[in-house]
Amino acid sequence: MKTIIKNGTVVTEKDCIQSDVLIEGETIKEVGAGINAEGAEVIDASGKLVLPGAVDVHTHMDLDVGFTRACDDFYTGTVAAAAGGTTTIVDHMAFGPALCDLWHQVEEYHRIADKKAVIDYGFHGVLQERADEEILSQMKEIADKEGITSFKLYLTYDQMLSDRDVFAVLKKAKEEGLLIPVHCENDGIIFNLRNRFVKEGKTEAKYHPKSRPAEAEAEAVNRMLYLAEAAGEAPLYIVHLSSRKGLNEVLAARERGQAHFGVETCTQYLTLEDSLYEDPKEGLKAIMSPPLRKKEDAEALWKALSEDMLDVIATDHCPFTFKEQKQRGSEDFTKCPNGAPGVEERLPVIYSEGVGNGKITLQQLVKYLSANPARIFGLYPKKGVIAAGSDADIVLLDPEKERILTASEMHGAADYTCYEGMKLKGDIDLVMQRGKVIVRGREFTGAKGDGRYLKRGASSLA
Repeated sequence: MKTIIKNGTVVTEKDCIQSDVLIEGETIKEVGAGINAEGAEVIDASGKLVLPGAVDVHTHMDLDVGFTRACDDFYTGTVAAAAGGTTTIVDHMAFGPALCDLWHQVEEYHRIADKKAVIDYGFHGVLQERADEEILSQMKEIADKEGITSFKLYLTYDQMLSDRDVFAVLKKAKEEGLLIPVHCENDGIIFNLRNRFVKEGKTEAKYHPKSRPAEAEAEAVNRMLYLAEAAGEAPLYIVHLSSRKGLNEVLAARERGQAHFGVETCTQYLTLEDSLYEDPKEGLKAIMSPPLRKKEDAEALWKALSEDMLDVIATDHCPFTFKEQKQRGSEDFTKCPNGAPGVEERLPVIYSEGVGNGKITLQQLVKYLSANPARIFGLYPKKGVIAAGSDADIVLLDPEKERILTASEMHGAADYTCYEGMKLKGDIDLVMQRGKVIVRGREFTGAKGDGRYLKRGASSLA
């Protein structure tokens, strides 16, 4: 089967070109002007932007947090992703049983994801509690057999690794060419502040950001960067950077010439503010870690993106229902499950708020949402670019169409969106996964199980 997308503006991380795209089967065959192919279906993209399908490398589908699970499984969550122009995810595994080996969660995630996802997907491995010889040897084994070439660790939560184990992991990652994503928050600061607030009866949502201040992020970012440098510039990826103070540590590392590390921020830290926590009831919707920050933090992150000092905009999509699951925190914010929906909102919000307001260019939009995440996590050029030989994962976006974001139009299982009422300019017209149209307007037309598991190659940071 052949399809031609004609008369659109094809956007890559380097160019915006009036061009046609010829698709044969699941693959892009040719990109150029005036393409003709006998018998091909023609999709007229006049006035539309032709973007590579977005790649979200930070989602938490069906996340088990012990007392509840994220409300999106790999079906509803990937339907939401598709509706938002995301055609590939790399999901972060939840913690497994105490002291389990690395294979336990690999097998569990195949169980909960395979035959459910509607878009292509991969996994990040998860490191918890220990990094002994068994764990370190399994990292390479899993990379070779499963194509899982990144393993996440945490500097907070009960399953965090000690600095001793973190360093051992980084040395192994350097040796084997593996990438280590890290949740950077100082556990000691958080533990003490949360306990103090609870003892003082300060349990409303507004105390959540106070219990996880920017200093907790900045210290952990600084520590992690120096640990990686000491391990021979081990490949490192800092997830969900949220603050100006954390950013300053990144910029200092860039200034001193440290290489082999990447940094991600998320839609919410660019567009939402901690004033949302002031409502003692509605504030529960925005409880996530790290928390939302202030306007000046968002401005600093946008500036860094405009200057190409950050690498990826992801979502940390981890949704829970507001009417039920989030109400666990109604009397005590520390009991509220951490996370919020965002996989469907990312591309439209970043296009409108970023490109529409002149904060980043169209090429940077593609760089941060498609090309860089694919490249950093071993999927490029199969994913992340419109080029001959790449998968035909394509989004048509109408730059003139306007919409107001509202929960009633979302496709995931959450009953709210943190972006409720946000006015956007630019909307998705069509989404194609490997040559097949899976979204038209707001209607999902794909099928459960059509997503393929992706064995990933080496990171560009390794």
